[in-house]
Amino acid sequence: MLIQLSVENIAIIEKLTIEFEDGLNILTGETGAGKSILIDAINALLGGRVSRDIIRLGEDKAKVEAVFEVPNKLFNVLSDMGIEPSEDGTLIISRRFTTSGKNICRVNGSLVTVQQLKEIGEYLIDIHGQHENQSLLRSQAQVTYLDMFSGKLLLNEKEMYRNILKRYNEVRKKISELREMEKERARLEDLYKYQAKEISSANLKKGEDIELERISSILSNAEGIMQAFSSAYLNLTGDENIVPGALDLVQQAQTAIESIAGIDAEFGKISSGLLEAADKLAELAREIRLKKESINYDPQQQQEVEERLAVIGTLKRKYGNTIEEIIEYGNYVRQKLEEVSDTENLLNKLTEEKTSLENELYTKACRIHEMRVKAAEELKEKVTNELMDLEMQKAEFKVDIQFDQNRNYNENGLDSIEFLISPNPGEGFKPLNRIASGGEMSRIMLAIKTILADVDEIGVLIFDEIDTGVSGKAALKVGEKLLQISGKHQVICVTHHAQIASLAKVHYLISKKTEKNRTIAILNRLDGSEREKEIARLLSGENSRSTTILAKEMIEKGKALRTGSRKPQ
Repeated sequence: MLIQLSVENIAIIEKLTIEFEDGLNILTGETGAGKSILIDAINALLGGRVSRDIIRLGEDKAKVEAVFEVPNKLFNVLSDMGIEPSEDGTLIISRRFTTSGKNICRVNGSLVTVQQLKEIGEYLIDIHGQHENQSLLRSQAQVTYLDMFSGKLLLNEKEMYRNILKRYNEVRKKISELREMEKERARLEDLYKYQAKEISSANLKKGEDIELERISSILSNAEGIMQAFSSAYLNLTGDENIVPGALDLVQQAQTAIESIAGIDAEFGKISSGLLEAADKLAELAREIRLKKESINYDPQQQQEVEERLAVIGTLKRKYGNTIEEIIEYGNYVRQKLEEVSDTENLLNKLTEEKTSLENELYTKACRIHEMRVKAAEELKEKVTNELMDLEMQKAEFKVDIQFDQNRNYNENGLDSIEFLISPNPGEGFKPLNRIASGGEMSRIMLAIKTILADVDEIGVLIFDEIDTGVSGKAALKVGEKLLQISGKHQVICVTHHAQIASLAKVHYLISKKTEKNRTIAILNRLDGSEREKEIARLLSGENSRSTTILAKEMIEKGKALRTGSRKPQ
């Protein structure tokens, strides 16, 4: 949902903020007051092309900013872009542009490209106006809408089809790789055999290199280690009572303190501490002696250790930085050797699997095609009925589905789908994007949107003067359909028809005034008598007592329709 829109320095808008609600939001005002400028601003915000001429005369920069509630399907897209929604689940999008052509686009404070704005915008708003590139004009969107209209059964079939297609493409890729590999199979086989044998014959053990390096360090420094231990032992134990060691001196100190221990408890603690120190020194002396006796320099052992380390070093340079990586590469090489050695058998298996998958794909694609053809007939009937309500009694709608007999599988199966319309008898069917009349296009879009309201996942729909050229009776039907859609979506509509405006949950009036020889757009939310006055103006261009009474009645009827206490005629 679009919560708030702020616009600065665009055309006649100096600074304007508008807050929208769920349901039907209506914008009215005289021609040139700035209604469609707001739609242009939203287009710019969602990555549309911006002309420098749109910037207010005399200003060098303009800004559009909007706050949205984030739809669930957009979260993954934002995450891929490195954008996090706010804690309250909102999304703030802003775009600044200057007369020099510079654009700065931000989403929740993060810089994004215009292309990224477009991608995000496709999940937020669908704009329907006189000349907009609407989602329903895109071929992929038409496929999606038809499938959603068809229902869960088709969507489930489509999901299963896509899973099969994914495996099918994987198998095709693997077959292609193996056939390419066949050209150099002999060379690869020799290489893999050599690498596998070299790694296997080394009989590596995890952590072996660390232990060998420790032993090598000890053997290389054996003489110095033995001298250090000898000196330490002598300093602790002394030289056969000729030169006292540290242990003897500590023991003598303990004996001296012990003789006075009975005088004061503190003396006893000192004596005990010296006794513990003497015991610890005696333990260390024994440990040093044992370590010293264990050091035995063996030139042959050192040579064997160095040779083993050299073998491991060579393997590290070739296959990995650690023994674990070398072992892992060895497993990989053995797997590749098996593939290379058995390429023909593997190719035969994969070719058989590919044939089986093709049969499954074709069966699923045919099933999906049948379901689409059935859904297309139902959609045709419903859209045609909706168009009759919208004063297009002679219009015909159909879905053209072409089945690809050449079996060029894609994500949607083997169907190419196009929505076609014949606005008037004798004109023939044409694609939606070739309809000349903007008013006709808008009513067609409204008819389709009315039917697809339950399955359309875009939360905000904007209709810009889609009532152009329709009668009052047809305008009421347009309004009732907008009201129907607004039960499932937030709808924002720019209109000149009182019949539509009277149905609004929220009604804004855009007007303009002149200050200091400059035209400025003004926005007011209408309630009560002000709204009655605007509806009366839309009815007859004046505020007579009779039109005001009629306006009040229309507003009451609109309220009844919104609350469900009155049914559409």
